Amino acid sequence: MPHNRPYLFLELTNSICSTCLRKVEAKVIIEDERVYLLKHCMSHGREKVLISTDVEYYKQCRDFIKPSEMPYRWNTPIKYGCPYDCGICPDHEQHSCLTLVEVTDKCNLQCPICYAESSPKKETFRTLEQIEAMFDAIVKNEKEPDIVQISGGEPTIHPQFFEILDMAKSKPIKHIMLNTNGLRIAQDREFTKRLASYAPGFEIYLQFDSFEEDSLRELRGVDLREVRRKAIEHLNEFNLSTTLVVTLKKGLNDHEVGKIIQYGLKQRAVRGVTFQPIQAAGRLEDYDPSTDRLTLSEVRQMIIDQSEVFSAADIIPVPCHPDCLAMGYALKMGDKVQPLTGLIDPKILLEGGRNTIVFEQDENVRDMIFKLFSLNHSPLSSALSLKDLLCCLPQVVVPGQIGYDNVFRVIIMQFLDAHNFDIRSVKKSCVHIAHPDGRIIPFDTYNLFYRDDKEKELMKIRDERAGQVFI
Repeated sequence: MPHNRPYLFLELTNSICSTCLRKVEAKVIIEDERVYLLKHCMSHGREKVLISTDVEYYKQCRDFIKPSEMPYRWNTPIKYGCPYDCGICPDHEQHSCLTLVEVTDKCNLQCPICYAESSPKKETFRTLEQIEAMFDAIVKNEKEPDIVQISGGEPTIHPQFFEILDMAKSKPIKHIMLNTNGLRIAQDREFTKRLASYAPGFEIYLQFDSFEEDSLRELRGVDLREVRRKAIEHLNEFNLSTTLVVTLKKGLNDHEVGKIIQYGLKQRAVRGVTFQPIQAAGRLEDYDPSTDRLTLSEVRQMIIDQSEVFSAADIIPVPCHPDCLAMGYALKMGDKVQPLTGLIDPKILLEGGRNTIVFEQDENVRDMIFKLFSLNHSPLSSALSLKDLLCCLPQVVVPGQIGYDNVFRVIIMQFLDAHNFDIRSVKKSCVHIAHPDGRIIPFDTYNLFYRDDKEKELMKIRDERAGQVFI
C-alpha cells in the first residue's frame, strides 16, 4: 500500500513569505478538519498557516462568486506582478466597494494595535487640495462611488474637518462614512448635532471593541467605557446612523461578540456591527500572530454561538470577496428581530433573478420581508433589494414602512496579512485606500507594501523581479 500524506491537497495558489514578502507558491490543504495554507520560501523555510476552521464553509465560498465588477479606469500598469503593481492594475478583479481617504496620520489616542501606526506625535494633516485630489481619483475610478470612508489617524481632529465633509458631500458619492474613535462625539454634543445634518447618506463607523476595561487598555491603551457610553448617547439622540466596529483579538474580547450584537440591536442609531480580526500590520504591541490571530470562520462561529439571532444559514459569504467578507442581515421591528439572509436562496440571488422567500413567519414580518427583498421593478425594491444588500453597500433611502433604521447588518471583514496572504483572494479585494498620488490600493496590500516608507523596501523586490527572466 502506498503511504498517504496526512492531508488532502485542495488547490494551489500563490502567497508571500511572511519574513521577506517575496512571492512563493502555496498549497491549500485540509488536515484534521481545518484548512491551512502551506508555503515554502527558499530563504526562510516552510510556513503552515491556519486559514479556516470550517471546511464546508471554506468550500461554500468557492461557490459564492459573481462576475467581477471593474472600475472605469486602471491606475497602474502590470509590470512586476501581483501584489507589487498596486493599483488598481488591470489584473485586479474587483472595483472599490469602499475606499478610505486618510486625511491625517495624527490621532488623539496611541492604540497598541493600529494598522496605520497613528499617534499624537504625528503631525501630518493633508491639505484640502490633496484631499480633493483623492476624492476625485476615486470618482474617476467609480463615477458614483458606493462608499467613501473618511479616516486617519483620527479625522475629527483635522482643523478643516467640516470643510472636508462639505467637499465629500459635493461629490457624487452614494454613502459617506466617518471612521472615528468617538472621543469628540462623546465630548461635544453640538459637534454630533452638526454631524447629523449630513444625513442621509452619512454614517459613523465607531470604534467599539469591548465593554471591559482590561481589553480596552490592551487594544487602545486607555479605558474608553465612559467615552463609548456618552458617544452612543449622543448618536442615539440624533439617530445618526452608526456601525460599531470591533477589532477582535483571540482570547481577549472574542467572548463579547454576542454581547456587542445584542447591545447594538437595542440602540436607536446602530445599524450594525462589523467584526475585524487583527491584521498583522502596523503597530502590534503584545500580539503574536501564531497564537492571537482569528480566522473569519472562527468569528462566524462566534456570531452563531453567541448572538441568539443569527444561525449558520444567516451568515454567508459576500460574493465580491467571499474569502474575506461575510455578512448577515436582520430586520428590526420594535423589539422584534427577524434574521433575513437565511430566508433567501443564494443561487437565485447570484443569478440575479427573483428571490424565493420562505413564508413561515408572522404575517406582518412576512410582509416586511417580501417588500424588503422583492426584486421586481417597484420603487421600493429598486431602493433596497437583497441583491444590493449582499454587497458592502448599505442602502439608505427606502420609501414606505421599511427604512434604513429597520435594517441591522453583521459583517466580518478579514484583511489579509503576510501570514494568510493569498494572491488569488487579494485580486478580489474591494476595500481600498486612496493614495495621495492618485493610486487606489487594496487595503490588504497597502498596509504591507505601500504605507509610509514601506514602498522603499518594495522597490528592492521590484528590482529583483525586473532582473529575473521568466520562461
